[in-house]
Amino acid sequence: MVLFELVVLLVVILLFASIRVLNQWEKGVVLTLGKYSGTLEPGLNLVIPILQSVIRVDMRIRTLDIPKQEAMTKDNVPVAINAVVYFKVEKAEDAVLKIQDYQYAVAQYAQTALRDVVGNSSMDEVLTDRDKIAEEIRGLVDKETNPWGVDIASIKMQDIELPEDLKRIMSRQASAEREKRANITKSEGDKLAAVNLAAAAKIMESSPAALQLRALQTIDGLGPSPSNTVVLFPMELLELVKTWTGNAGKKDKKD
Repeated sequence: MVLFELVVLLVVILLFASIRVLNQWEKGVVLTLGKYSGTLEPGLNLVIPILQSVIRVDMRIRTLDIPKQEAMTKDNVPVAINAVVYFKVEKAEDAVLKIQDYQYAVAQYAQTALRDVVGNSSMDEVLTDRDKIAEEIRGLVDKETNPWGVDIASIKMQDIELPEDLKRIMSRQASAEREKRANITKSEGDKLAAVNLAAAAKIMESSPAALQLRALQTIDGLGPSPSNTVVLFPMELLELVKTWTGNAGKKDKKD
């Protein structure tokens, strides 16, 4: 009776020891006596105790920070860049059997690829074409890590640091560019205003009433102030002076 109870107890212990529950985002690589014998899916699984071991692999997308890298651009400008790698394991057995530490390997390849791509790009390209450069880095890293069952989802470049003296030069350049655009806009406005003033002058020349109305508007715009002295001449007096001057000129020609 005691022997039977011991056997039952041993069976129960072995049964519990053989149970492996994997989460939805996990897969299990089974090694039987040290050799790969299969991959377990999420859920309840049974293995042979002592003879088989299970290595859990997280299949979710993971993030890996690339520390700041010092690189020299194609036009000999030193820059410091850091980035983030988004990757996930596609084949659990390859990630376990073909590489010792796939996360560390991804980080090293990403750092090397970042320096290589930046070294083949100009400073302007690094600053303006971040997405293009990041995609080029992703392609290089993904090509190397694909045999390990690792897929590089994307790489995002974060901070790009430039030397302080270069920052000051770029700031002055941007300021000069803004001033140039402002001068161009002002000159275009002056040109348009001159065209409008010329058109208005022609209208007022052909319409004395319009000229008088404009004069009244100008006077009204001066505002009530003791420092403003306004002398008004009737338009009829101006016309009389103009006629008299014209007649005097004709008389001089006759003489």
